[in-house]
Amino acid sequence: MAAPTRSTVLSLYRRVFRIARTWQAQSGVQNDTEAERKYIVQEAHTLFRQNHQLKDEELIWRCLEECEARIEIGLHYRNPYPRASYLPPLGLATQKGRKLRAQQRLRKQAKPIYLQSHDET
Repeated sequence: MAAPTRSTVLSLYRRVFRIARTWQAQSGVQNDTEAERKYIVQEAHTLFRQNHQLKDEELIWRCLEECEARIEIGLHYRNPYPRASYLPPLGLATQKGRKLRAQQRLRKQAKPIYLQSHDET
């Protein structure tokens, strides 16, 4: 896997803004469209700024994959907001002696790629 280049990251950043510029809300209401466009721009700006100092190639590739996944899911479902992962807190079975740490680790492993940048609530 080649190193992610600055141009790759910037082209993805521009793609997100192009999508935001042409975005139409599924409801067709102008206020919804404006709110969703604003969300797309704000989310892209926040996440790209948050990750601009990354040096590790593996982490950069993961962020790029997350961005691509969120773009594709958003375009497919016509919904810019991240899809929920349906895993209830402490919903995974525990083994003897491991309890909460094992639960947290399993939840982190089960988190889909398009939600990696979101903190657990």
